[in-house]
Amino acid sequence: MKRRGSRAAIFALAIGAWSLVTPARADAEPDLGKLRSAIRDSRERVAAYEREQRGLLEAVEALDRAIAELASEVRHVRRVADRARETLETVESEAEEIRKRREVLERAMSGRAVALYKAGSAGPVRLLFAAEGVRGFLSRLRTLRLLLGHDAELLERHRVESAALLDAETRARAALQHRDEALAQLRTRSDQLAREREAKRSVVARLHLDRTRERAALVELEAAAQALEEALATLRQAPPPPRSIGGPPFESLRQKLAPPVDARIVKSFGLVVDAEFQTETFRNGVEFDAPLGTEVQAVAGGHVRFAGWFRGYGKLVILDHGDGYFSVLGHLAEIRVTLGDEVRPRAVIGTVGDTGSLSGPNLYFEIRHGGEPQDPRHWLRLSKKG
Repeated sequence: MKRRGSRAAIFALAIGAWSLVTPARADAEPDLGKLRSAIRDSRERVAAYEREQRGLLEAVEALDRAIAELASEVRHVRRVADRARETLETVESEAEEIRKRREVLERAMSGRAVALYKAGSAGPVRLLFAAEGVRGFLSRLRTLRLLLGHDAELLERHRVESAALLDAETRARAALQHRDEALAQLRTRSDQLAREREAKRSVVARLHLDRTRERAALVELEAAAQALEEALATLRQAPPPPRSIGGPPFESLRQKLAPPVDARIVKSFGLVVDAEFQTETFRNGVEFDAPLGTEVQAVAGGHVRFAGWFRGYGKLVILDHGDGYFSVLGHLAEIRVTLGDEVRPRAVIGTVGDTGSLSGPNLYFEIRHGGEPQDPRHWLRLSKKG
């Protein structure tokens, strides 16, 4: 009992700190120091696991954190590259328009130069003195002034357009360099991301080939489930959030809840027997076979009571639906809610991922009432695929 209370106290103290990293950082610039630290930690944890044959979930979580950081930077660098490409296209289009305008000016200037050449240096003087009378003289003088003004305007516009073209070409070269640098960084980070994902696949693959390690992993998963149960107990003891979500009581929604994802259940609620070791464990939820990146929706209105990393479940969200009912959603790739948020039914709370998962992308889902896990099939309105 002392151990149970200690875990609950640690959870209560840590929940605020975990919530600080909850929001998805899809639009934020990654912290490269944090990225390097995550990659270094993943290497150390995997090496320790391989060396000591223990701490699988710790190693997997370290890998998942490194993968999450790298995925965040890949998204950031891809946006940088896209913006650089758009800037390059805009500036190149602008430069082409300037070239066209300058070509029109140059043709006009060329026509004027030919006319002046044909007229010779004395042409304007002959034009003036060939006029009949003062009125004709003044009229031709005004015409010459207009021509001279027009020629001066052509020269000035040509100068301005030439300067604008030079500026556009300079900006185009800078945008091209920026795009190329971003693409090179994208390739580097994508390669790193692929290596981290391959490292996780390798660890999990070796696990399934070694029954001793597989049994140790089952023990770790049981401990993770117990930690989650204690965390939920702590939440039940905390003051409930204000009930401002409309709609019917959760108790009245049996067999009426739309599932969090449109996918079939591949791991069911209930007793799980290991055929070789003849051990029994109890699965408190279900797993949906949903593709990576699928949006995950709240099954009912509620408040976010936890959103962050939880060992064994990866990125996890716990929703409080009132009257002692909670839903738990794990193995998320992204979390799109924060601690304390009020969510409406069918609100998107994240996306399907494989964080904390030893079997690839899926969605882990629980419904709890008080301290008791409920079979989600008794609550969800499942399609034939479910």
